[in-house]
Amino acid sequence: MSPDHPPGLDLDRLRGLLDTERPGLVNGPLTGRLIEGGRSNLTYAVSDGTARWVVRRPPLGHVLATAHDMKREHRVISALYPTAVPVPRPVLLCEDDSVLGAPFYVMDFVEGTPYRTAEQLAPLGPQRTREAVLGLVDTLVELHAVDPAEAGLADFGRPEGFLDRQLRRWGKQLDASRNRELTGIDELHAALGRALPVSPAPTVIHGDYRLDNVLLGDDDRIAAILDWEMSTLGDPLTDVGLLVMYSVPLTLPDSPISTTASAPGHPDPAELVERYARRSGRDLSAVSWYTAFAWFKLAVILEGIHYRYTLGQTVGAGFDRMGELVPVFIEHGLTTLQEG
Repeated sequence: MSPDHPPGLDLDRLRGLLDTERPGLVNGPLTGRLIEGGRSNLTYAVSDGTARWVVRRPPLGHVLATAHDMKREHRVISALYPTAVPVPRPVLLCEDDSVLGAPFYVMDFVEGTPYRTAEQLAPLGPQRTREAVLGLVDTLVELHAVDPAEAGLADFGRPEGFLDRQLRRWGKQLDASRNRELTGIDELHAALGRALPVSPAPTVIHGDYRLDNVLLGDDDRIAAILDWEMSTLGDPLTDVGLLVMYSVPLTLPDSPISTTASAPGHPDPAELVERYARRSGRDLSAVSWYTAFAWFKLAVILEGIHYRYTLGQTVGAGFDRMGELVPVFIEHGLTTLQEG
């Protein structure tokens, strides 16, 4: 049987590199397949028939800036691997474009399931679902407890003025995809700017922390946190706000955005906030700001997708419905900020 060669993955060249850099690691011909579900960077599962690894690389026809992502992702998992934070074991980073046409890194394959929808969670039942989501909070506390300097990540970001920069960055993203009237979005952006909280001490943050970016093992515990492309040093409560936002059930028929929040047994946002506050010792009195910011950020991302759809630049199902969701996210953001 000839090995499967998915686009963007030259298995012969990869094997040559692994044999040179990690002699004895690979014990047979490599086969590979693309792992579906990633949004930007490409992820492949590779096997020699006995052991399995994962290769991460930028998208085909990538822009040069994403070359930086591979180094950052590899750096953060390498730094976190010796800590209590569950990440895959890093194998190597390759910045030589001649191997796969772009920089990439290799890590161990971790067995586990990413739960993306309430329907996928349902078979676990309410009690196991509850424990899994509470475990998500506990693991976030572990991540935020890592001392960046001790982990060798003291220069991994610019924490000073982090929230102000984030708010400006997402405002610019919004301006770049404006082609229709969006009631309330400028009001939400301005209100967030007026109420900017004082950040706690900076930590390593994931940047997109939610249930479908982790793998749950057979014991329902988190086996690995994945997708570190947004990670940096910054305000840990931005991770909490996003997690809270994803824990609000969205009652929208046929929504193209799926969250796990409506699964039976899923803890409500207040319980997640209370658990994080108790276990981390951080003050979460401003959590409504961080949650409203998460609603704003997702509204901007969805509007960007809708904008590209109107230009005929998206391929696949569900993109035609993204535009309908944006006002819902704006409304949630405004309500969250007003009601606290």
